[in-house]
Amino acid sequence: MADYKWPPADKRALIGKRISRLDGPWKSSGRVKYTYDINRPGMLFGRMITSRYAHAKVTHVDTSEAEKMPGVKAVYTFPTSSEVHWEGQEIVALAAETENQARDAARKVHITYEPLPYLVADAEPAKAGAQFTKEQSARTTGDVAAGFQQAEVTSEGRYGVPVITHCCLEAHGQVTEWKGDSLTVWCSTQYVSGQGAEYSTGLGIPANKVEAICPVMGGGFGSKFSADAWGVACAQLAKKAGRPVKMMLERDHELMVAGARPSMYADVKVGAKKDGTLVAWDSQSWGTGGPDAQGGGPALPYIFRIPNVRRKHTAVLTNIGPERAWRAPNHPQMCLITMSALDDLAAKLGMDPFDFFMKNIEITGARSASYVEEMNIAASLMDWKKKWHPRGDKASGPIKTGVGLSIHTWAGAANNSNCAATIHPDGSAEVSMGTQDLGVGTRTVVGIVAAETFGLPLEAVTVNIGDSKYPPAGASGGSSTIGGVSTATRCAATDALNKLFAQVAPSLGATPDQLEAVGGQVRVTANPSKGIPWKQACAKLGATAVTATHGTDRTITSAGVGGVQMADVSVDTETGVVRVNKMVAVQDCGLVMDLKTAESQVYGALIMGVTYSLFEEKIMDQQTGRCLNPNMEFYKLAGIGDVGELVVHMMTGKGYDERGPIGLGEPPVISPGAALSNAVANAIGARVPELPLTPNRVLAALGKGGMA
Repeated sequence: MADYKWPPADKRALIGKRISRLDGPWKSSGRVKYTYDINRPGMLFGRMITSRYAHAKVTHVDTSEAEKMPGVKAVYTFPTSSEVHWEGQEIVALAAETENQARDAARKVHITYEPLPYLVADAEPAKAGAQFTKEQSARTTGDVAAGFQQAEVTSEGRYGVPVITHCCLEAHGQVTEWKGDSLTVWCSTQYVSGQGAEYSTGLGIPANKVEAICPVMGGGFGSKFSADAWGVACAQLAKKAGRPVKMMLERDHELMVAGARPSMYADVKVGAKKDGTLVAWDSQSWGTGGPDAQGGGPALPYIFRIPNVRRKHTAVLTNIGPERAWRAPNHPQMCLITMSALDDLAAKLGMDPFDFFMKNIEITGARSASYVEEMNIAASLMDWKKKWHPRGDKASGPIKTGVGLSIHTWAGAANNSNCAATIHPDGSAEVSMGTQDLGVGTRTVVGIVAAETFGLPLEAVTVNIGDSKYPPAGASGGSSTIGGVSTATRCAATDALNKLFAQVAPSLGATPDQLEAVGGQVRVTANPSKGIPWKQACAKLGATAVTATHGTDRTITSAGVGGVQMADVSVDTETGVVRVNKMVAVQDCGLVMDLKTAESQVYGALIMGVTYSLFEEKIMDQQTGRCLNPNMEFYKLAGIGDVGELVVHMMTGKGYDERGPIGLGEPPVISPGAALSNAVANAIGARVPELPLTPNRVLAALGKGGMA
């Protein structure tokens, strides 16, 4: 019988090839329906009234005047509305016939507040005060004092990354519609199969009474797992009004409350011997993720297992809205702090950072051999040895160039997903699962795996995803999707194929275990000339299709990937403007299912990395407690002219393919901040201590000893 193992390289017709996305024409032609595009018959428009205070008791809510406004059909007060903990927290929602009527009615909701103390500034613990701080972790490994006594060279510095928002271009939101006691939700979500439980909790209905539909989505980055308070409110409004309701977040609300990556700062001291051997690390870190602190502190130093380490982390509690997982939670921040500190130490040692990292690469752990290979490939693609120079470009003129590097890791273990594979008597085939495609090519990969297994061209397989009526699949988080959906699809398709083999084998004078499906035929493996076309084989099923359902198989996938990135920048020392000339990313992710979409994910991560490195910052005003840039005019993102040349190299072949597919979404977004920061330091001869690398910060660093 056909087994679940991935085919060897010389037997792969589709896996690992450059294949365009199945939904490319669908999206580029505008035929695809995002949540914003859903318009149901008789649909109402929802709008929320939110807090204008960072922290306050809500002493009175009066919706009576709003309820009498033209077009208003339902009003809902959020159960958590007695106290608000951030600007933009939801208090009341209403639904009206038109968006303008909803907006007018919202102005007639009267709310009185009793302001309470708040903190929105990204302050260090001593300035935040005891009321707004919470020590999360303190840990010592080895003998730190003895380690620094061994150190012949030490470096000290402060490094940091501010709060940024997820800034999903498709805002959070949903359309809800009731049919009796059953609810249908068209939602922008990273967890289609989990929405039933979310709405069940919020509405008090059985989870199986909820159907969630999300064929495509426009960005989530870790912020769209939950139904959220506004999802439940939208369903409540639809129930009260007896009509469908669409409620999508306005852009300012999206940027204020729909997700934020927490900040992280650290005072670091690190020491090494003169030959570059790392011996000691001491860091005190802090950061904020909103009004509550969950979990422990960061695992500093990042990747490098320095023998003597002391670290302490303090959470700063702020009234800015809660943190949400942001593509590789905490890793970009830890990477920036660690790689910057090590780069500064390399500069004090007078060493090329490439040589310094390679000197210590063995203490990165099990993936050290892969890092060596990736470092060498990246150096070749960047022409590192030609471009690197000691700190401070000595060339004449105001434009200084420099290069920087960083390494990163991620787990990427498979999620728990289920797939149903069906072969029909007419030769058609389909696979169905409740997973979602965040825009990274999940739909295409599922199709590739099924078609490869059936021995068919990609277009011969129908892929059904994005609906909770299909077999449940895991959330798209932790870069766990591809490992989960690809193995579930491989197993389900193989099981269905074996059922077909059982029907076909007698006509070929063979047993089922002697057959294979290749090139649109079912044939005898040992005698490829003895076979029949796929459709003819399927006709032997009679009138009944064969279906098999299977879950994730962790024996054909793995976890743990790594990557190396290098950046080449130019810095104008008169204006402080940083220009990205080139970025190189070398990345492994196990068995690459689709080389084109895999590279595309890394390109996207590099663009996202340039954006958070040069532009992004959620700016809060401590005087008013308000966000000052909740719009696309002042919350800056990179444009096409900002990203420079991007070079991506995927690690494939022996040592990588055998591990099976591993998640790729998050790891390549980790290193850009560190690589770019190190490149700027190399160019101007001074560290810009925190991101983003804005002109004012670059000029400040130049004023403190850089190459003016």
